[in-house]
Amino acid sequence: MKKVYIITGANGFLGNNIIRKLQQNKDNEIRALVLKNSSIESLENLNCKIYYGDVTKKDSLSDVFENINDKQVFVIHCAAVVYIKSKFNPTVYNINVNGTKNIIDKVLEKNAKLIYISSVHAIYEKPNNELMTEETDFDENKVKGLYAKTKAETTKYIMDKVKNENLNACIIMPSGIIGPYDFGNSHLTQLIKQVANNKLFATVKGGYDFVDVRDVADGIISACEKDNKNECYILSNKYITIKDLTDLICDLQNKKRIKLVLPIFLAKLVAPFFELYYNIKKETPLFTKYSLYTLSSNANFSNAKAKKELGFKNKDIKETIKDTLIWLKEKNYIK
Repeated sequence: MKKVYIITGANGFLGNNIIRKLQQNKDNEIRALVLKNSSIESLENLNCKIYYGDVTKKDSLSDVFENINDKQVFVIHCAAVVYIKSKFNPTVYNINVNGTKNIIDKVLEKNAKLIYISSVHAIYEKPNNELMTEETDFDENKVKGLYAKTKAETTKYIMDKVKNENLNACIIMPSGIIGPYDFGNSHLTQLIKQVANNKLFATVKGGYDFVDVRDVADGIISACEKDNKNECYILSNKYITIKDLTDLICDLQNKKRIKLVLPIFLAKLVAPFFELYYNIKKETPLFTKYSLYTLSSNANFSNAKAKKELGFKNKDIKETIKDTLIWLKEKNYIK
């Protein structure tokens, strides 16, 4: 049976990396859903058909779901807004929650399989660095930050739909995604660029679990093929401090390491001023109150289930950073 992969947010960081993996099998039919008037630079020369649509407008999704009868259809729902600012943003909620509900309606209508890209942020944080594994109970009131709340609410909604309406869906929960082909300049890519271009004079204490985007793409594609209705999978790697991460970038670039390391409490004091400054410049701030909270939160995630059931594997962080720097140089984002 012909396999059709519909990727929402296809021109995003994770979306385009999934397509790069899927196109290695020429029998795959790949449909890339992107927002009209958004950049499709990340999809140039990739073997996919581009469809324009808006997940918040259900009527605009008809084309990408056309002519899929008698085909095995996988809908990989990546479209979302990763949001680290303090101020509430209704657009984030509309895309992350209401947009996903529209995708679910189409998946049910077409009898497809949904692979929903949630986040480890949807998991209620356990105290004292206790190991965190896949949950079955999600509550947006137990997590911090708008992005985490939207992911928790939507994950719970999907699990309810599986139980009550027989939705065929599994849930993927990546940690902090990092790696090449990030045309949208995510926060981690922004950090790498600033360090590589000598624009970051200080770093902060704390750290997080960062996973290679290509490993996440492999895990997602593997999840498509499994009988895993209502299963959740954490796709994580290892904890690394921001200091060790910036040191690695500097070492690979043969640059002097950043010596000044701000304690979290001090960084939190100045974070509102940085947010205000970057808002005036209409740029995304690197460190905000929420991102600093994340760097001091429990990031002890277990990927044992994904390794066992999906064959999930991790690249070494040094390989990830090296490949990212090579790509950034090729695109002239760094010197």
